[in-house]
Amino acid sequence: MGLMDRIRGEFIDIIEWTDDGRDTIVWRFPRYGNEIKMGARLVVRESQVAVFVNEGRLADVYQPGTYTLSTQNMPVLSTLKGWKHGFESPFKAEVYFVTTRQFTDFKWGTQNPVILRDAEFGMVRVRAFGTFAAQVVDAAALLRELVGTDPQFRTEEVGEHLRQLIVSKLGSALGASGVPLLDLAARQDGIGQQLAKALTLELSATGIAIPRFYIENISVPPEVEAAIDTRSRMAITGNLDDYAKLQAADAIPLAAANPGTGGDALGLGVGMALGQRIVQSTSGAGAAAVPPQPVPAPAAPAPSDVPPPLPAAPRWFIAVGGQQQGPYDESALAGQVTAGNLSRTTLVWRSGQAAWQPADQVPELAPLLADVPPPLPPQG
Repeated sequence: MGLMDRIRGEFIDIIEWTDDGRDTIVWRFPRYGNEIKMGARLVVRESQVAVFVNEGRLADVYQPGTYTLSTQNMPVLSTLKGWKHGFESPFKAEVYFVTTRQFTDFKWGTQNPVILRDAEFGMVRVRAFGTFAAQVVDAAALLRELVGTDPQFRTEEVGEHLRQLIVSKLGSALGASGVPLLDLAARQDGIGQQLAKALTLELSATGIAIPRFYIENISVPPEVEAAIDTRSRMAITGNLDDYAKLQAADAIPLAAANPGTGGDALGLGVGMALGQRIVQSTSGAGAAAVPPQPVPAPAAPAPSDVPPPLPAAPRWFIAVGGQQQGPYDESALAGQVTAGNLSRTTLVWRSGQAAWQPADQVPELAPLLADVPPPLPPQG
């Protein structure tokens, strides 16, 4: 602090903070030598509290309002200073302004799957991501436990700690809920409320509360999704016999679209089998059942231009905190972008790459990173 700042401090008698950012939780009022004039005016705005610290000890806490500082409205500081009567000389104290509004831009996500025991599917790996809000409810506890002497305490300094705490509590919350895997989507709000209460209790010693917690998505591995889709399709058909009929019906247009490759014989055989089933189901009680006719074996398919099976989806690996994470498919990578683990500068690799590359240099990932802002330019 220069000479002009020292001279300016001699004439300033208003202590206030107008927050011009959206990520500052605690801000220390700058004053040369921490000297404050007796009779100075303290302005505490809505969504703020002001905390006076004297020689490393927390003193008075002021709620929103305007105060004229004197021994009458500084009882704790007056006791610490040993003032028994009115005192008019400047005194030394640090003033911290603490934001008490909700910070709603926190995101969370599971880097690694959480293993759950489900009554219907057995052991299942799930991933989840979402958002949450944090709020300071005890400014003095926050200063003691997290801020210390930091002149400007931002959300980024506590965000990672909160995200790690959430992931550690997520598995136990999902397991204790007793909700089947297929019902998790319908119970996300209730599970989020349980997690908000558990996290608030865990963070009570630091003066931080989690008033809102949202689970945006809970996903399972692709193979589990395929099994759920197969089970749903079988449930729609009603029984295994109907499912076989459906499979046969699906094969008819495929065989017809590939003439000369055994499709004619296959279509004829399937058609005869379906015809026999229709006759059996429509014949009366006194009518003799039509004996099943042998279905001719389909001819061996001749070489043709039938396309090969679709290639497997690429599996991606990402570098998070110097550690390799993955593999992920593209849907899982979208969750990593939302969770803040995959940005434009994150190193990625998949089979076929010669070396790790930043994500913004891989054309296949451009759609995922379209809404991700580039790194901030160097600050002066």
